[in-house]
Amino acid sequence: MTSVVSFENATFIRPSTFYISGLYNMPHTKYYYMFLCFVYAVTLLGNSFIMGTIYLARALHTAKYIAVFNLALSDLFGSSAIIPKYADMFLLENQYISFEDCLTSMFFILLFMTMQSFTLLALSFDRVIAICFPLRYHAIVTKTTMTLIIGVMWLVSVSVVTVRVALITRLSFCKSTTVYSYFCDHGPIYRLACNDSYFNYIIAYANVAIVLCIPLTLIAFSYVCIGFALLKISHGAEQIKAMKTCTSHLILVAMFYLPIISVYITSLTTYLHPNTRIINSVLTQTIPPMLNPIIYTLKTEEVLQTVKALCKRVKVNYAMQEPVKSLAKN
Repeated sequence: MTSVVSFENATFIRPSTFYISGLYNMPHTKYYYMFLCFVYAVTLLGNSFIMGTIYLARALHTAKYIAVFNLALSDLFGSSAIIPKYADMFLLENQYISFEDCLTSMFFILLFMTMQSFTLLALSFDRVIAICFPLRYHAIVTKTTMTLIIGVMWLVSVSVVTVRVALITRLSFCKSTTVYSYFCDHGPIYRLACNDSYFNYIIAYANVAIVLCIPLTLIAFSYVCIGFALLKISHGAEQIKAMKTCTSHLILVAMFYLPIISVYITSLTTYLHPNTRIINSVLTQTIPPMLNPIIYTLKTEEVLQTVKALCKRVKVNYAMQEPVKSLAKN
């Protein structure tokens, strides 16, 4: 069933539903979707733990950890936008989704993916100032500055994604409504249109530049600056100490950008089977949010020490309450 919508003397044909194809003709796919449910559970626990730790520990109420909190928030909501809905859809084999729900899902998935990229850029700003201008770090990277940066990034992300999703409503879908992806993906949907989708094509590539290429270029430039700053440090021990503060961020950057870029490059240079593209894309969007809190806990000394301090505080509070409970019983 389709509906006909008119805007400014133009008629657009909208389907009532889209069919999300998912993995096609592949055995044991239910185990794969169950694995994604496990990934989501770990993501939920890990990112909630990081956000809770930052909230409870006064030592982490700094500009840097405003960005880390925002990354954990984006990871948590990004995974929540994609895994529960579509795992349920494929496990129960109910792969139809209404036009409105499809665009809503697309909006939130693209929004949080955009914020993940921008937040990694904000964290690179923190690192480049800390290492290149250590004496001015606390004057430049304040909580107000970081809050303003994150706020602007949210505003840009919402604006960019809104334009991208809104343009889908200007397309007519008079032929197939099967989306060859694992969610309401922008590219596979606009390619189904039977009217001119050239502007959607331009916007899609502009978004790749804004969301991936520009942040990654700026992050790479920031580490070039960090490299030059480290060369000026005479003591090897000081160089290693400075580099250790960047380790967790570098790992997060590599995990987020390298898989996405490799999928894009591979799809441009050779034929990718739809199932291969879907599996690569799903893992690219779900594994980094699961691993990010683990890496920040294990690789960042501040977080590790804070977690230990919080655990010690809980044990002390528990030990102090036990005698009180015993006296109350007596």
